Amino acid sequence: MSVKAIAVNPENPASFIEITPPMPHPGEHDLLVEVKAVSVNPVDTKVHAGIAKNGLNEPRILGWDASGIVKAVGAGVTGFKPGDEVWYAGDITRPGSNTTHQLIDARIVGRKPASLGWAAAAALPLTALTAWEGLFERLNIQDAGADKTLLIIGGAGGVGSLAIPFAKHNSKVKIVATASREDSARWCRDRGADVVVNYRDLKGELAKHGLTFVDYIFILNDTDGHWDAVSELIAPQGHICSIVENEHPLNQDKLKSKSAALHWEFMYTRSMYQTADMARQGEILNEVAKLVDNGVVESSLSETLHGLSVESITEAHRKVLDGHMRGKVVVEY
Repeated sequence: MSVKAIAVNPENPASFIEITPPMPHPGEHDLLVEVKAVSVNPVDTKVHAGIAKNGLNEPRILGWDASGIVKAVGAGVTGFKPGDEVWYAGDITRPGSNTTHQLIDARIVGRKPASLGWAAAAALPLTALTAWEGLFERLNIQDAGADKTLLIIGGAGGVGSLAIPFAKHNSKVKIVATASREDSARWCRDRGADVVVNYRDLKGELAKHGLTFVDYIFILNDTDGHWDAVSELIAPQGHICSIVENEHPLNQDKLKSKSAALHWEFMYTRSMYQTADMARQGEILNEVAKLVDNGVVESSLSETLHGLSVESITEAHRKVLDGHMRGKVVVEY
């Protein structure tokens, strides 16, 4: 059986090429997965931009958000067998999912929701893990009372589309989401947002709803652009979590006087550093799968491209870079 992959072209790193690498063999903790669909995320375009800037010596396979079928398991793997349908967000230090066959550490893999097809399942793992870890392991909103407020900046994006229902189902907080267009605002309300405001004037918009401060803020886009407003809005002893790196120094003065906390969420930390709790990601994916199959959470799939090719991967990257995606774009093989 041959392997096909779409990789960054080392001779022209701004573009992709088709390659035929050898069939990989699973290590002790690995699953060999026949990939059925891959979602393209901002991390794909950011890594690609870095490669295009710095160059590379050999083709690199991107893509870290996938669904597929287990074909073989490593000697140390328990809980999975060939034929199992799985989903995962991958490991940024290893070759990605833009391939027909991929090795992935079984500890960061979950069982695919039975109610979802390949494309709808592939749209969820990375954003689900990011939303879950940000809300429940960084902000710990599950411990907050009904008198507390959560502001989600970027409610209609891939992470926000899941953060809203996760927060609704697993906490008591009042959920405020940002959206700039009416269709995006409706998207947020449909997923459980109590209030939707325009991000262009956060302080003014929140004041209309009687909110001077918010207790928790989850920043899902443009940390630099929102920082001044966020610093004003965070409540004394409040918590901010961002998933977007800053390009300029962030003034911490207001956070200091408020004893407010800033957390960073990077979904790849556990696999990148092989943390002792690495298997927690597989557990979270299994919990999310139950929420999906019970109708609590919907897939954030918004567009499906068909066939693993240079053209489909290029087009998916273009759509993500355009910056106006609502939900996720997936390439189904």
